[in-house]
Amino acid sequence: MLSEDISGALKGKKNMVSASLYDRERDLTCSLDAHKTYDSASVVKPIVLGALLLSTRDHGGLTDQDKELARAMIVSSDNAATTTLWAQLSENGDKTKPIQVQKFLEAVGMKETVLDKGGSWGLTQITSADQARLLQALTTKSDTESPLTAAERTYALSLMHDVQADQRWGTPAGAPAGVDIYVKNGWLQRSLTGPDDLFDRGDWKVNSMGAFQGAGRDYGLVVLTEDNQNRTIGDPAGWYYGIDTIEAVAKAVHRDLNPNAAASKNTFQPQRPNPADTFED
Repeated sequence: MLSEDISGALKGKKNMVSASLYDRERDLTCSLDAHKTYDSASVVKPIVLGALLLSTRDHGGLTDQDKELARAMIVSSDNAATTTLWAQLSENGDKTKPIQVQKFLEAVGMKETVLDKGGSWGLTQITSADQARLLQALTTKSDTESPLTAAERTYALSLMHDVQADQRWGTPAGAPAGVDIYVKNGWLQRSLTGPDDLFDRGDWKVNSMGAFQGAGRDYGLVVLTEDNQNRTIGDPAGWYYGIDTIEAVAKAVHRDLNPNAAASKNTFQPQRPNPADTFED
């Protein structure tokens, strides 16, 4: 039923979509084209955070500056902060050699995630299956199922819980009342002068990953999209098309997993982002 409802939510959509769902309480997984690769945009930022936590553990933990940059990167999706941390996690500051990021990917078992050879963090190639694996590593209660300690996982989730209001769209749409929501979204529009590939010529890439815990629930959802119906640089119509797609899937998933629950009325009600906020690496 769940897979059928996801397919139904995508009826009439003309973009490319992949999704991965896990539900620990029900021992349930569901996916749609989960191993297709996409540009990460800002959903790579929890990976950067995980790499930062892992790399600083044996050196006294996060500094005050690390914490400031990490909060800006996750809560505000600040690109400059991410670039600074990416360089910090790279060999001798060379962004084309993010060795600490790669170590984190290997520690989590994210074998399908490929870092951009040119050092552009937003062009990391990801799959919904790997991003779901990341969510599971961040939300597990077992130290044997994650390279991060319980304290590190709690810290990472606290930042994902505090994302600013205009970035709470996507997978939280339709979430049930009473759950804690942890979310990170990403979006970018490739240049028209980019690679000679249909899906890299001006289309919007829009992604969302969210985890939902509490009130007897423990599940996560990742939805990745591209070719979102607009190839005019600077026009947000394709961005909104991607958000609408993700939220259609999310509402179907939340409804099926929580058929008798009221929708959440907390501060995670999805809002549209500001069209002026464009992706810049």
